[in-house]
Amino acid sequence: MLMLINCSSCRTQLQLPPGAQSIRCAICHAVTNVADPRSVPHPPTHAPSHSPAPSQPLAPSPYSHAPPGPPPNVHGRKKAVICGISYRYSRHELKGCINDAKCMKYLLINKYRFPQDSILMLTEEETDPYRIPTKQNMRMALYWLVQGCQPGDSLLFHYSGHGSQQRNYNGDEVDGYDETLCPLDFETQGMIVDDEINATIVRPLPQGVKLHAIIDACHSGTVLDLAFLCRMNRSGQYVWEDHRPRSGVWKGTNGGEVISFSGCDDDQTSADTSALSKITSTGAMTYCFIQAIERGHAATYGSMLNSMRSVLRSTGSSNDLGGGVVTSLLTMLLTGGSTLSGGLRQEPQLTACQPFDVYSKPFSL
Repeated sequence: MLMLINCSSCRTQLQLPPGAQSIRCAICHAVTNVADPRSVPHPPTHAPSHSPAPSQPLAPSPYSHAPPGPPPNVHGRKKAVICGISYRYSRHELKGCINDAKCMKYLLINKYRFPQDSILMLTEEETDPYRIPTKQNMRMALYWLVQGCQPGDSLLFHYSGHGSQQRNYNGDEVDGYDETLCPLDFETQGMIVDDEINATIVRPLPQGVKLHAIIDACHSGTVLDLAFLCRMNRSGQYVWEDHRPRSGVWKGTNGGEVISFSGCDDDQTSADTSALSKITSTGAMTYCFIQAIERGHAATYGSMLNSMRSVLRSTGSSNDLGGGVVTSLLTMLLTGGSTLSGGLRQEPQLTACQPFDVYSKPFSL
C-alpha cells in the first residue's frame, strides 16, 4: 500500500517514501508530518497483452514529491523536463548545454504549444535549489514527468550533458555495457543508469500516452533501454534491430508509446559546436534536431532522422536557419560564423518501444 499525504501548507498531494515519518514539499518547502495519511492501493502494472509480463512489479519511487503538473484536460496535457548541464568550473565543463535547454524550451512553447508552466527546467542557472540538475533533482523530475499521466498526454524529456557507460553484469545489454547520464554531482553521487531511466519513465507509461526523449550526450543510443533501434544507412534504407534483453527482463511500456532521438550510437561520442567554432555554442545534436524542424524536414520520423544526419555531415551556418519560430533565439546564440564546419562523425540514432514505418509515421510532439 502506498501512503499519500497532503502538504500541510499548499495541499499538494505527496507520496510518502516507505518508512518515512515526514516529507518536505518541493512546491512550498513546508515539512509535513504523518497525520491521517490516506492509504491507497498501488495500481498493478500490467504489460500489454501481446507482450511478456514484467518479471517483477515496479517498486514505488521515493522521489514522488516532485511538483505536480498542470491539471489534465480533455485534449490531453503536454509536459516536458528539460535538463542542460555545463559542469561549470570543473574539468568536465561543456559549453553548449544550457543554450540547448533554452532553445528547446523556446521551441516547445512557440512551435508545439507546450504551456510554459508545464516545462520543468533543470540547469545550473536556476535559482530554485530543486531545479539544479543534481542526481536527486533529476530523479524527482523524471518521476514528475510521468506522474498522473493519462491517455492523450504528450511528454518530452530533453537532456544535454555528459553521457557515459559502465559494465553491465546481468546480461541485459547486447554490448555488455549500461549507458548512463551524468548529473551535476555524478562524481560524488554517481550516474543515472539506463535501467533506472527505463523503470522510471518507460515501463509505467499507460496506453494512449506518448513520450519523446531527445538525448544530446555521448554513448546515448540506447540510454532509455528501448527494445528496437532503427539502423539506417546513408541512403536512408533502414532495419529495426532487436535490443530486447537476453535475460527476458521486460523493458517495454504499460501500453504507451516511447520514441527517442539520441546524439550518437552507444559506442560514439557527441560534440558541441564549440569544438568547431569560436562562437557561442550549442550541442551538435540539439542544433540539428531544431534545424530539421526549422527547414520543414520533420514530416515523418524517417525524414527527421535523415535531415539530422545530413546536417551533421555537411557544413552549416547560423545564416541558414530558415524562418521558423526558433530562428531568433538560435541567431542570438549562434551569431557570426560557421557552426558546423567539416562535419562530425557522430550519427544520431532513433529508438522506440515498438518498430514502425519511419517514412509513413508523422512526427509530432
